[in-house]
Amino acid sequence: MTNRIRQLPAQLVNQIAAGEVVERPASVAKELIENSLDAGADRIEIDVKQGGIKLLRVRDNGEGIAREDLALALCRHATSKISEVADLQSIATLGFRGEALPSIASVSRLELSSWHRDAGKAWCIRGDDGSVQVREPVPTSHPVGTTVQVQDLFYNTPARRKFLRTDKTEFSHLEQLVRRVALARCDVRFRLTHNGRLLFDLSPTTREGNGAGNRLRELVGTAFPEHALTLDQTAIGMRLHGWVANPGFSRSQSDLQFFYVNGRVVRDKLVAHAVRLAYQDVLHQGRHPAYVLYLELPPVLVDINVHPAKHEVRFREGRQVHDFISQALQRCLAEGSIQARKAPVEDLLPAIGMLDPGPVRSVPLRVAEGPDRHRFGFESQRPGSYQNADTRLPPLGYALAQLQGVYILAQTADGLVIVDMHAAHERIGYERLKQSWEEGAIRGQHLLVPVMVQVASWEADLAESNLELFRHLGVGLDRMGESSLVVREIPVLLQGADVEQLLRDLLSDFAIHGRSERIREEINRVLATLACYHHSVRANRQLDSEEMNALLRDLERTERADQCNHGRPTWIKLSMQELNRLFLRGR
Repeated sequence: MTNRIRQLPAQLVNQIAAGEVVERPASVAKELIENSLDAGADRIEIDVKQGGIKLLRVRDNGEGIAREDLALALCRHATSKISEVADLQSIATLGFRGEALPSIASVSRLELSSWHRDAGKAWCIRGDDGSVQVREPVPTSHPVGTTVQVQDLFYNTPARRKFLRTDKTEFSHLEQLVRRVALARCDVRFRLTHNGRLLFDLSPTTREGNGAGNRLRELVGTAFPEHALTLDQTAIGMRLHGWVANPGFSRSQSDLQFFYVNGRVVRDKLVAHAVRLAYQDVLHQGRHPAYVLYLELPPVLVDINVHPAKHEVRFREGRQVHDFISQALQRCLAEGSIQARKAPVEDLLPAIGMLDPGPVRSVPLRVAEGPDRHRFGFESQRPGSYQNADTRLPPLGYALAQLQGVYILAQTADGLVIVDMHAAHERIGYERLKQSWEEGAIRGQHLLVPVMVQVASWEADLAESNLELFRHLGVGLDRMGESSLVVREIPVLLQGADVEQLLRDLLSDFAIHGRSERIREEINRVLATLACYHHSVRANRQLDSEEMNALLRDLERTERADQCNHGRPTWIKLSMQELNRLFLRGR
């Protein structure tokens, strides 16, 4: 017999909602901290015990909650942030649904204390099991602002509690969450303690200049800022700013990727694809870029009401946002390619300390030949030399010598540059090939035997509606029946490719992103191979002074010159200070 439909009890409704909002202590911290920021707080203190399972207390100095609103704050869909449907079109706050507090209260022992800035005293209310209907606020001692204390998370839902990890693991998630939020709000002081131990106490600062750099170093370490390029670009009502690490500072995991949309931490596939596209020519396979980026755009152009925990967003003009992010990053990486790349001196010092201080042996170097071979200091200039007397040394300096037929040693204004000749020429050749190819567009070539591919009917519809776009990519195809496509033409450089797999991948890209860069990526792989095997300086080839300096100047003019197209560095730099450290000068 079919069960009758009935209304669920309020407590059960709240616990079901908690399953969407409250995954672990870090989820609770996220909701509470966002409430504090929405309340205008500029000081937030987070106290944690046993990874946040035993206790999680968030205290702020925001505007506070009035006595008559305390009980409402623990009721579902009660909020001060929206009041009508139109408000959903331009949400400017981090929270807005009014579900977090009642959901948390339904699976914990919650205490809410607050002093509204316009009230005469502070009040407190408890919400065990989400049951606050019969409870009245009681006077308490509390400064202006709000404190939410959450104890014994999931104590009344043991099935949920057993899925929690160790205290150490849960706190690791919570600490990472706080770090992410603190990077978004440099103007707010954040203080975090765990089991009575202070983890960090971040002073408020600005997001620009040295202040932002200090917070960056405190939260993600000192290495990232040293390898980061500053980005700030605006277009079509959007602004993207922050820091991106040069490709040489890639990671084995995507653990140093922070992206914010209007101050909100998000994980978005469109954004991830745009970043991956920008790094595709300069990152070694299997490596991940590092970045801290802030995207700002009118709230009406982004929908944040697509995920219960608000981790994901939906852009009204997704393709426009995608292209803006990708192109901004590409420009930044290209413009910042010739910068001081530091060698890992810290890794070299221990090895030097272990060397046997025996007789010093001279190591023969092939000194650059030519009319300027003895002018290492470049104090004097003469007509015909690479540099005029009234100009500075170029970024990569001038060649001094060639080492083992592989590396060029060059003197700069403040140190020594070491260039991998093959990697450098490979990048130069690759960029020239790409430019030549793009100027000639993507040319197709007819297949001797057309390839029939069986697809789903919706994929055939997708292909039929994008025939012109496929032709632009050098792919000529026709629809043959309800669920068949025939490929008649593919790009010239992709002759011999798996045509069926190529088509399926293109359809997948169109379905997910509304576009595809796969053809261009495949062609770039072919061009990279050509650059590697046909247009590069081979190892052990001896170059004269003029050839070496010409290679340095070409490298300076080349986009994304820091890495070859396989992701290897093309050059590194040792400053005079670092060289002095290596030789223990000044000690």
